[in-house]
Amino acid sequence: MFTFLLVVHAIIAALLVTVILMQKSEGGGLTSGGSPSGLMSARGAADFLTRSTAVLAAVFISMSILLAVIAATRHSATIDTSLQRAPTAPVTSPTAAPGVPFAADNASAPVVAPEASALSGNGSTMANIQ
Repeated sequence: MFTFLLVVHAIIAALLVTVILMQKSEGGGLTSGGSPSGLMSARGAADFLTRSTAVLAAVFISMSILLAVIAATRHSATIDTSLQRAPTAPVTSPTAAPGVPFAADNASAPVVAPEASALSGNGSTMANIQ
């Protein structure tokens, strides 16, 4: 039922857009162009396109409210899982860090990587900083 009403609502929206686009542009709008007497004349009020626009707008608003009420009160027990991702394997961290080679002249001080010496500012090794 909800899907049928939604399709009818889309058709009403398309008809409303079509009827509005078919109407003659009389100017005015936000500017003062056009004659003010043509706005409320008997001929303008009785025009078929004007009446059909009003009827379609009223039906469109009514359908919008009806669809909102139906969607709010509809109790669906199913959950849409179409976008659910498949579970992946957990990411494990390495248990031990790789060993750092020692310098030949000083066996107790590790060799500093170029990135680390650039961070120290003056390009010295860790042995000279301590």
